[in-house]
Amino acid sequence: MGNPLLDISAVVDDAFLTKYDIKLNNAILAEEKHLPMYDELASKNNVEYIAGGNAMVAQWMLQTPGATSYMGCIGKDKFGEEVKKNAQAAGVTAHYYEDETAPTGTCAVCVVGGKSSLIANLSVANCYKFEHLKRPENWALVEKAKYIYIAGFFLTVSPDSIQLVAEHAAANNNVFLLNLSAPFICEFFHDAQEKVLPYVDYIFGTETEAKIFAKVRGWEAENIEEIALKISQLPLASGKQKRIAVITGADPVVVAEDRKVKTFPVILLPKEKLVDTNGEGDAFVGGFLSQLVQGESIEDSVRAGCYAAIIQRSGCTYPEKPDFN
Repeated sequence: MGNPLLDISAVVDDAFLTKYDIKLNNAILAEEKHLPMYDELASKNNVEYIAGGNAMVAQWMLQTPGATSYMGCIGKDKFGEEVKKNAQAAGVTAHYYEDETAPTGTCAVCVVGGKSSLIANLSVANCYKFEHLKRPENWALVEKAKYIYIAGFFLTVSPDSIQLVAEHAAANNNVFLLNLSAPFICEFFHDAQEKVLPYVDYIFGTETEAKIFAKVRGWEAENIEEIALKISQLPLASGKQKRIAVITGADPVVVAEDRKVKTFPVILLPKEKLVDTNGEGDAFVGGFLSQLVQGESIEDSVRAGCYAAIIQRSGCTYPEKPDFN
């Protein structure tokens, strides 16, 4: 469940970043000053339109049609049709809430030297209705799911939906996973994040997000291993046994579990092979989930996440079939 956004991706220069007050390696919500940027990106010769995400990557890794499901809000427009077409082609069972009041959400992806910055114009994605989740045909997807993953971005849209699903997962001994998603989520949506955290079995985040998460809580910790350990030990809802924290974005990947920290080295790419970091986090989670749902080890799940974090490709795209083993 999340914000279905169509990426508008293009290589830009430093002057473009300055013009729209954008920082590299960042993710923010669009402000008024950013709105003209979408048309400017769309006019570039190298522009690409990409509808991707963790559900599609997990689906691709699993190669079992209908293994994954997705809910979110799209508009009744050409971009909405593009999003639906991509989900169907990937084999994802998508139940979208379609709203005519605003256009389908888009995300500007500004790429400089292989690094990217994301500026999300949620638009109609912001209109998701709690009532849509509770419709019998949609709630049936929740009841079938053994693993439920939601990106922290959705905390800005429908925290009530997240809470209902998280509590359902706890009551039915299912696995609930959440992503910190962006520094601004940790800073400005702290209360909603704090409310759902006791229900989270796996929490994902980047090194930057983890440090902001710690800072907001007043932890005097800069070391990622220490922060991961503290995140894993935050209070759990009744009946929950443990939480696993997975921190990416640096070498190595850090995993905290059962009062212990493990690290997993990342195979570093030569700079000249780096295409685009956009979608890297989504792809990592998709790869990780593809092994976790099959009962594979944390080690194999991290390895699959690193394999799927496809920064040698543009955005969240991938070959026809994986060759992970």
